[in-house]
Amino acid sequence: MKKRYRLVKIAGLVLLSGMAVCFWAAKNEAKADPLQPQIAEKILRFHVLGNSDSKEDQEVKLKVRDAIGAYMSDYLKDAGGIEQTREIVEVHMDEIIEVAEQVLEEEGFDYGADAMLTDTEFPEKTYGYYTFPAGTYEALEVVLGDGAGHNWWCVLYPNMCFRGSVYEVVEEEAGKALREVLTPEEYADVFDSGKYRVRLKFLEYFR
Repeated sequence: MKKRYRLVKIAGLVLLSGMAVCFWAAKNEAKADPLQPQIAEKILRFHVLGNSDSKEDQEVKLKVRDAIGAYMSDYLKDAGGIEQTREIVEVHMDEIIEVAEQVLEEEGFDYGADAMLTDTEFPEKTYGYYTFPAGTYEALEVVLGDGAGHNWWCVLYPNMCFRGSVYEVVEEEAGKALREVLTPEEYADVFDSGKYRVRLKFLEYFR
């Protein structure tokens, strides 16, 4: 009886070890996606960092997001590519900061805002139907106050953030826009990335 118990216990430990290996492998595979640098060259992300994780700071973060989106929508709607999008953002950077600070002031916050185009390290992130692999991406980064709170992000180019001047995950338009700027291989990687890795690794292990 004791021997059988020990065998069951050992089998359980082996199973747990196998699962841990699978999760570790999946996690590291996501971080080392070979297509990530190519994908990153073709998109521009929009990143807003809240001052803190307080309810008030997180709520005003989203109001800043909406105000910047509404302000930039007319300028960006006819942008012909990532270079033009980048130029438009750079030209209007001071106004982007002013819009953010105006929202903060109207809502009673005095900690200010900053904005810049910068290369930012992102973990693997899912947005709507699409999962972008971990790595470095260029982003319009808006930092509110200390920037110590949870962040919000989307893809500014091609537009996955706004329908007109209203924030919305634009699934259908996003899919079409991504197909236009990514290769078929890159698009498949973004569309499928991370969704079934753990399950497949687990099944492969036991096969």
